[in-house]
Amino acid sequence: MSLLHLAILLPLLAAPFIPFLFRGMKQIHTGWFVLIVPVVLVTYFAGFIPITSAGDVVTETIAWMPSLGINFTAYVDGLSLLFALLITGIGALVVLYSIYYLNKDKESLGHFYVYLLMFMSAMLGVVLSDNMIVMYMFWELTSISSFLLIGYWYEKERSRYGAQKSMLLTVFGGLSMLGGIVLLESMIGSYSIRDMIANSDVIAESPFFLVAMILILLGAFTKSAQFPFHIWLPDAMEAPTPVSAYLHSATMVKAGLYLVARMSPVFQESSVWLWTIAGVGMFTMFWGSFNAVKQTDLKGILAFSTVSQLGLIMSLLGLGAAALHYDGMDDNIFMVATIAAIFHLINHATFKGSLFMMAGIVDHETGTRDIRKLGGLMTVMPITFTIAVIGSLSMAGLPPFNGFLSKEMFLKATTKVFSADFFALDTIGILLPVIAFVGSVFTFIYSIMLFTRTFMGKAKFDQLPKKPHEAPIGMLISPAILALLVVGLGFFPNVLSNSLIKPAVESIYPTLVAQGQEVDVHIYFWHGLTPELFMTIGVVLLGSLLFWQMGKWMGIYNRIPHRLTLNGMYDGTLVWSNKAAYRFKDNYMTGFIRSYLIYIFVFLSGMMLFSIWWFDMYQFSFENLAEIAPYEYVLGAVVMLGALAILFMKSRLPSIILLGVVGYGVALFFVFFGAPDLALTQLVIETVSVALFLLVFYHMPDISKKEVRMRFKVGNAIVAVLVGTTVTLLSFMALTNKSLTSISEYYKENVYELAAGKNMVNVVLVDFRGFDTLFEIVVLGIAAFGIYTMIKFRTTRRTKGEGEHEAKQQTRQ
Repeated sequence: MSLLHLAILLPLLAAPFIPFLFRGMKQIHTGWFVLIVPVVLVTYFAGFIPITSAGDVVTETIAWMPSLGINFTAYVDGLSLLFALLITGIGALVVLYSIYYLNKDKESLGHFYVYLLMFMSAMLGVVLSDNMIVMYMFWELTSISSFLLIGYWYEKERSRYGAQKSMLLTVFGGLSMLGGIVLLESMIGSYSIRDMIANSDVIAESPFFLVAMILILLGAFTKSAQFPFHIWLPDAMEAPTPVSAYLHSATMVKAGLYLVARMSPVFQESSVWLWTIAGVGMFTMFWGSFNAVKQTDLKGILAFSTVSQLGLIMSLLGLGAAALHYDGMDDNIFMVATIAAIFHLINHATFKGSLFMMAGIVDHETGTRDIRKLGGLMTVMPITFTIAVIGSLSMAGLPPFNGFLSKEMFLKATTKVFSADFFALDTIGILLPVIAFVGSVFTFIYSIMLFTRTFMGKAKFDQLPKKPHEAPIGMLISPAILALLVVGLGFFPNVLSNSLIKPAVESIYPTLVAQGQEVDVHIYFWHGLTPELFMTIGVVLLGSLLFWQMGKWMGIYNRIPHRLTLNGMYDGTLVWSNKAAYRFKDNYMTGFIRSYLIYIFVFLSGMMLFSIWWFDMYQFSFENLAEIAPYEYVLGAVVMLGALAILFMKSRLPSIILLGVVGYGVALFFVFFGAPDLALTQLVIETVSVALFLLVFYHMPDISKKEVRMRFKVGNAIVAVLVGTTVTLLSFMALTNKSLTSISEYYKENVYELAAGKNMVNVVLVDFRGFDTLFEIVVLGIAAFGIYTMIKFRTTRRTKGEGEHEAKQQTRQ
């Protein structure tokens, strides 16, 4: 295993030791031990910056299932390295913050940090895997670990609800993505992302191109909370604040963005790819900002703002896909969109991470996150207030913070769509800057609302559950570092231009980079009197006016009934599906094994007969059959007559005897066909079975003398004929349709050389099919334990009952 693979799996390898550290070292907060992992990883991944900055990549492969084309190939380029640094860097700050946020004496930290490390490994696996099946495995692990983290406070109903909601929607998207992955592999014969990019022209010509694209996008949209799948993210805010700061600002929700950026070169030929991503992203940006304004919970505001910001980045990636339709990178008007997407992705992690931690501090020190009860905290929490102002103004897109720079680039990208003469960008593309402007206005409103309603205005300390005070220094370190990055990247944005942003952008355009071209990334404040600058001024003016007059227009949020909202539809779907499932279950779960067998027989027989008819497989011939001896006819007739006679017996003893005749007749067939081992096995089993039947039926009541006529049932007769016909046809087909060489030849040739045994049957059972035999033994062992437990339980109950009876007798005496 390479060092790179070890880095991906390090959090998972460290996780099993966390519960022991939590229980064995109570005096030390478990987070201090966990903090070592992300610090080591971010240091390790920082060593790749010179490599990717030079345009090189690092690839390490472990052969996992090469016969299926599944290998664990770790691939580090500019894009994956950027995400790896975000995952580990923000992860280190979140773990440090959690040490002071979570009480080591009251919280089950052993569970919390195991889930967190599991998530960290899963995210690293997603962004560093070249094989899409391996990436899918890690992708679903992020859903599982986030489910556990969101439901960490499982005693709360809302936590369980939020965890279930996120799991259902993201797993649905993951399964859809898996379908797209399988389709892509069927087109080019490889699961490698690099192979898919190299064969994008082959994929574009496939009739399943559009289906694969939609399935991949479903995975990306559900994970990155794009409309209409965004509804899981606000409910996920029931998780502890460190989880929200980590999963829902910097890492998990950006997995979908990573997938879109990585797969853009694969689907670059289609206008559907561009318009779907840009359109969904732009509307998500507007819808998230519009709904953030009506929230009264700090984390609720941040949740919808995250939805909005994710939509903004998604729309930039959609517009950036248009850059692939230019011959080069020089004067490529849409290159700015991809640069803005990468830059804003970094900026969002800094200002949103600090704001989530700020909300956690307010909740931790006041006992509430409700902005209707908050206000005037600036005087008692000045450091937290400063962090809130920096993060909020950056999110609003105001100078001199980093959010202003990427927001200007976003507006510039939307106004450049008129310069393109393809994909109708020069016509209906007018909608993009309009939606961007409106969404930015609401972004400005909720950003200003976030810190003014919390820290300014009249103090309401008497309404707070706790007396407010500034947080301890340890809880302020992480958000303060992020706030410093917000300011630092605002004044010195080009610190990251050539080290992180340029390599990441070039990784999204491998076909253009292959031509020897480079991306020119130079970010600066003043661009002159440009349309985007006037749009920003308009956003500030209109946003300030609407913020001042909020009381007059907030009523629009009450016009839509809950049942017509997406959340109402989701809840209604769950209720309806549960009722439908119970009703369906009540109809087929009759309690009779006969009914269940009918379902099984009808389904299997129907599928078999349909397949035989559909593929025209029914062919049979009796030319190559072995000659049947007279005594075999006699023995076959005896077995058949014995089986039929059982149906007409009115006593159990004759039925058991006839059943034994059938079994011993089959044993004789084995003797005639030269299989003494099978004959001996059949004789033993038949003898034991007959003895057990006689023993059991001896203790059962006699059959009633009164004859009861069974009414003929047409349905049962049809099922019987259907099964009999299917088995007969399959038997005939097995005789004549042998497209493969019999496996018995393989056993004959290798039984002695590979297993050093001369008895073929024994070797097959013990060596070639050793796992089958092992599992059969395990099943028998489990059954034996179950029987022993029931006998012991019955004996215990009987002994206990006798003891109670004796005690009652003594009491009476």
